[in-house]
Amino acid sequence: MKKTSLKVTALALLALASGCGQAGSNGQLVGDQSRLNYRAPLPIGMVYVPSGSYKMGASDEDIRGRNDATIHTVQLLGFYMDATEISNQEYRQFTNYVRDSIANTILGNFKDNPDGTQRLDMSKHINWRDPELQDQLAAMYLPAEQSGWGVKELDASKLRYHYVTYDYAGAVQHPNELKSKYNISHDESAYPDTTVWVRQFNYAFNEPIAQQYFWFQGFNKYPVVGVTWNQAHAFCDWRTNMWKGERQKQRLYTESRFRLPTEEEWEWAARGGRNESPYPWGGPYIINKKGCYLANFKPQRGNYAADGGLYTVPVDWYAANDYGLKNMSGNVSEWTESAYFGGTYNQMADINPSVTYNAQPNEGKDRPYMTRKVVRGGSWRDVAYFLQVSTRDYEFQDTAKAYIGFRCVYTETVPALSNRRPVRK
Repeated sequence: MKKTSLKVTALALLALASGCGQAGSNGQLVGDQSRLNYRAPLPIGMVYVPSGSYKMGASDEDIRGRNDATIHTVQLLGFYMDATEISNQEYRQFTNYVRDSIANTILGNFKDNPDGTQRLDMSKHINWRDPELQDQLAAMYLPAEQSGWGVKELDASKLRYHYVTYDYAGAVQHPNELKSKYNISHDESAYPDTTVWVRQFNYAFNEPIAQQYFWFQGFNKYPVVGVTWNQAHAFCDWRTNMWKGERQKQRLYTESRFRLPTEEEWEWAARGGRNESPYPWGGPYIINKKGCYLANFKPQRGNYAADGGLYTVPVDWYAANDYGLKNMSGNVSEWTESAYFGGTYNQMADINPSVTYNAQPNEGKDRPYMTRKVVRGGSWRDVAYFLQVSTRDYEFQDTAKAYIGFRCVYTETVPALSNRRPVRK
């Protein structure tokens, strides 16, 4: 018995000793070799904005006297940014997903997961013209007598996107509390408010553009408008899940999430490396040598069409700045992640600064001014001052306008730390 015990003990020690190393390492410190090599993905439709520092703040006279853009130096990590504003066609991909997911839920189209749970089967084709199917999905439709047009149509108010975010900043301040306490549920309307074209312009005949702008294919490449800050967040979450889901199928790592840019990132990207210039193309003029306007805005004394667009123009019009970004000034103003406070610049960090606030207006906890979010770039209805890359403005996060859109950013930390511009292969 003693000999057997000694033999077993020796074998156990041998196994333990061999387990301390790694196959093929010869007992040397070679690092964890169990993970696949990482190659950063390159999102289609985005351009890389390199890491760097710049003088952020007013490039010209503060004609409004707000004194809310004092000059200071900031340092930013590089990131990807959409080369253009999100278009109607791109946003419709989101609303179509929401529409189809609700329909599949009603129809009971689910797949079984290996762990016994279920997920929606989005591969099922839905023939929206089938009268029998329309009867099954009656809860999603407005009856003909209620639609205003005398025909049955989808009820846009039923297209709601449900998602959950994690308040990481709040959780790290209370490490001993349950992480689930900082899960925040959201329920947002997905469909843009197309009535903004009529409601925001009194004594103007804008019904034709209100009725066609979002859904008609002639406006495919025009920037989506009528989208609140909250809806832009919902879009970013959906885009992240779509991106992550496809990469997981290929067993590929997803490093980051799509999100709105901070106002510091937006200004750095808009400048395109021209740190002392007032506009993305340089300046100081808003026309080129041929007398052509360089952005879509309100030129002269209100001659909106002088720059080539009476309202908005396609997202790929006008020349890109030196980073490859188009319409950073003009066309539509753009939502940023940042909360608007007049003294923001006096209280921020100088490396990757970001001043945000999760306002909760619907619960009565926050006053309306706490829901203000920074918008940048100016729009088709603004004078040239708002086209300056340093000009700050704001809008309330639950408000939709006919002149505010957005674009997304995506951060890959590893290449940005060494400022290596990724190369698409």
